[in-house]
Amino acid sequence: MVESRRARGTTVGRHFLFVLAVCAAVVACVVPAAGAGTSPRYVPASDINSMYWTTQYTGATAWWDAGYTGNGVDVAVIDSGVAPVPGLDAPGKVIYGPDLSLESQDPDLTNLDTYGHGTFMAGLIAGNDGTPVPRSASPSAAASVYHGIAPDARIISLKVASADGGTDVSQVIAAIDWVVQHAHDPGLNIRVINLSYGTNSTQASGVDPLAYAAEQAWKHGIVVVAAAGNTGFQRGHNAPGLADPAYDPYVIAVGASDSMGTPATFDDDVASFSASSSCGPCKNPDFVAPGSHLQGLRVINSWLDVNHPEGRLDDRYFRGSGTSEAAAITSGAAALVLQAYPAMTPDQVKRFFQAYADKLGGSGPQAQGAGEIRLGRMLNGLARWPNSGQRFPAATGTGLLELSRGEDHLTQDGVTLTGEQDIFGHPVDTAALATGEASASTWSGGVWNGDIWSGSSWSGSSWSGSSWSGSSWSGSSWSGSSWSGSSWSGSSWSGSSWSGSSWSGDTWAGDLWR
Repeated sequence: MVESRRARGTTVGRHFLFVLAVCAAVVACVVPAAGAGTSPRYVPASDINSMYWTTQYTGATAWWDAGYTGNGVDVAVIDSGVAPVPGLDAPGKVIYGPDLSLESQDPDLTNLDTYGHGTFMAGLIAGNDGTPVPRSASPSAAASVYHGIAPDARIISLKVASADGGTDVSQVIAAIDWVVQHAHDPGLNIRVINLSYGTNSTQASGVDPLAYAAEQAWKHGIVVVAAAGNTGFQRGHNAPGLADPAYDPYVIAVGASDSMGTPATFDDDVASFSASSSCGPCKNPDFVAPGSHLQGLRVINSWLDVNHPEGRLDDRYFRGSGTSEAAAITSGAAALVLQAYPAMTPDQVKRFFQAYADKLGGSGPQAQGAGEIRLGRMLNGLARWPNSGQRFPAATGTGLLELSRGEDHLTQDGVTLTGEQDIFGHPVDTAALATGEASASTWSGGVWNGDIWSGSSWSGSSWSGSSWSGSSWSGSSWSGSSWSGSSWSGSSWSGSSWSGSSWSGDTWAGDLWR
């Protein structure tokens, strides 16, 4: 567990699935830097895992040449927020939905990414330096301009995690529910949810509340892309398999592939950390996407930046690996597809990717599903899929919230959030919640599950905030909480240090940083 200095000594586990390529099993890695860990000599054109090369070998650039850049498609990123770093700082590039994190009560931190994970994912999906480089330009010139897979897609950011990655499943479920209800607010067109997140839930997906929320988003027409997890291949009857909600049969579960250091794809393989299992009834990843050693956008002085200096490439970029990254790559790819074929259903989008994926050598279907995505083939493939509807038993979502958390728990002042209650200590009736999710009616203005979580309307390019008061699950009230004062200044955090926190948990898929 990790002590968050931001949330009144709140201790949290985290399940963002980002992995540092150099480290322990669940941390996103970055390339070791010279001297203090930062290399001013990073040359993207010489790095096969830079976004320049990744957009080429995945086939994304072929879609750009055909006129499809994700324009008009909104991707909801439920994560740790998004910082206005170059590549994501153009007017209108990022729209902020409600901040449901424990940092929402500090105006200096609201919506912003103190952890560093959400910004990295948003950049892979839709980063855009806004300077088109002619295809005839040299690789060094073209690679100096950062572009995500769908550079003209828009990011709708819903912040649920604080500076050390801490979040509760109730916060993630509330965020998913909000997206479903507001996907088509005036001016919005949310077609994709990116969940580089997962827990090691101990109950079946058919009853799990988190999986049910994701499945209902899918059934309401939103493509849900979930990270498979970073637990590698697991053996034995009790192997947990994929993370929750990736283990839901409807949503897209993405594993991570590795370029093996070449721009060719014939030698690609499944990354060693990418989750799969030999468990008979367990779901396999639906397919895999690049998720190893990728160049991403750095949030200077964020928790990851301070605690994983080995991930720093230079003053602007960070390197990370994990199924978080693979999910983000896939979410960007889905935005390209949905711009080209806006009438496609989530089932058809999933089938489209699977039909043109390429089987990788060295790994079986349990690890890679249909294989690695091939956007170039898809561009010239069938535009429509006849009734490719999925047929799985209807889920109920009536299981226990506590089991949905798995090993991941928030702790405040020595008291752990457990049982059937949300972050405000309000009881959660999962049967009633499931009924509301099926009818897309769990939110009423800024109220979810009987408590005020946020404001009730848009204000400019962000959802209005709300003051929390009077609720608690640890015996002390949220009202009057002190949130130590850090502020965003330019492109870095001033006046705050995250040193002294230890990494624990694997909820944020993509935890290798080198």
